Amino acid sequence: MHRTRIKICGLTREQDVLAAVEAGADAIGLGFYPPSPRSVGVERAAELARLIPPFVTTVGLFVNPTRNEVARVREHVPVQLLQFHGDEQETDCLGHGLPFIKAARMRPGLDLVKYAASFAGAQGLLLDAFVEGYGGGGETFDWSLIPADLPLPLILSGGLHPGNITDAVRRVQPWAVDVSSGVEVAKGIKDAVKITEFVAGVRNAHG
Repeated sequence: MHRTRIKICGLTREQDVLAAVEAGADAIGLGFYPPSPRSVGVERAAELARLIPPFVTTVGLFVNPTRNEVARVREHVPVQLLQFHGDEQETDCLGHGLPFIKAARMRPGLDLVKYAASFAGAQGLLLDAFVEGYGGGGETFDWSLIPADLPLPLILSGGLHPGNITDAVRRVQPWAVDVSSGVEVAKGIKDAVKITEFVAGVRNAHG
């Protein structure tokens, strides 16, 4: 089994960024969706991004943004990967000058293979539980619904936490996992111990 990559998302504080990096996260997610309590402004995101060392990917998370909104973030924050979590089409995700991943919110009747094919330019497909609103719902979904023939690298999200991550990685064998609420003590406030336990749980899945 390959080494499952780990993204810690929705960080808003310096100490949480440092804790995620120290624990061994491969990517840090900064949210640019103002209705979310995990959202950070451009200036704040730039401050947090300065703490992220080389070879740890800085990911910018957007929900149905305008092109100007993405461009403003790119101008001030050194994001390296874009994550689109709304109702965007592939044309909305392309043309920003950076690679992107697309989230799919799992719900009955969603043809994931067809959905992935409609985002052929994506670097990966992030699977999350369907909840009202966008992101960070802390709900899992039925992992057995994931088809084996997805044409894009799979990023597993939705309700992951230190107590279920080892089983999740063993069962789904995703390319990467993404966690936000599962390592929090409050919305947008991460817990360094939970982050460390989560990363350890991913590594334990590999035996």
